[in-house]
Amino acid sequence: MSPESEAALDSPQDSSPQGPQPGPPAVNEEAPREPILTLPPALTAYILLLAVIHLRVLLPPELENWTIDVFGFIPKRYDSSLLNLQIPGGAGAKVWTFVTYSLLHANLTHLGFNVLWLLPFGSALARRFGTVRFFVFLAVTAAAGALAHLVTHEHAVAPMIGASASVSGAMAAAIRFAFVRGSFLSFSRSDADTAAKVPALPLSRALRDGRVVGFLAVWFGVNIIFGVGAIGVDAETTSVAWQAHIGGFFAGLLLFALFDPVPRLRGDAADASSRDVSDRI
Repeated sequence: MSPESEAALDSPQDSSPQGPQPGPPAVNEEAPREPILTLPPALTAYILLLAVIHLRVLLPPELENWTIDVFGFIPKRYDSSLLNLQIPGGAGAKVWTFVTYSLLHANLTHLGFNVLWLLPFGSALARRFGTVRFFVFLAVTAAAGALAHLVTHEHAVAPMIGASASVSGAMAAAIRFAFVRGSFLSFSRSDADTAAKVPALPLSRALRDGRVVGFLAVWFGVNIIFGVGAIGVDAETTSVAWQAHIGGFFAGLLLFALFDPVPRLRGDAADASSRDVSDRI
């Protein structure tokens, strides 16, 4: 055998390693996790505003009381028969307190209860309205609640505070679309943004929906019997301003269409949309 043949036999037939080639190390990529609770920016900002304002309880007692007198809603302020009555805030307070009272709360329980009710209904409404409409809506329903309180407590001296009228208005507005198929109280619920923007029912159609009527009955019953919400501050005259709740609620229910940017369905289309029936067999 020639040296060349021996060299050929001794040399490897294939210089590449035998068997499967190891690839790059596997990387397990986890899908991004959805937050447990997502709030629209407008509602988050509103809750933070309420929380920051509530820090006023850290002020000295005399300054805290002054803040409530200046920014709380006091019906006696509008009593023309009491010309010599001196209430802090002057003429300007007769205007701004129709809204500013709703940003004050008596304690953490009062604040927490309002925020708790606002989370589901306010979240859907903020997504539907957008930031500007949402804040204007809260101000309008707060003013409606103050007006209802003024009419029913003409000579009251105790300041009324609390966001309950606005919360009630948000709940009333939300039930205009909450039970429509695909919305947030529907059995066939869509994602949060889609659920918040389903076409709302016309008011006349909503008031013929058994679920809406049932919600109204429970809401009015709870508010009249228990009256949780905006209260007076004076320890001896503390009471529930349930009339303000009702004022805000009716304002939200009736004025919803003025703020709603989503076109509504009419006639048979509205009836079909309101049927909350699953397609699954």
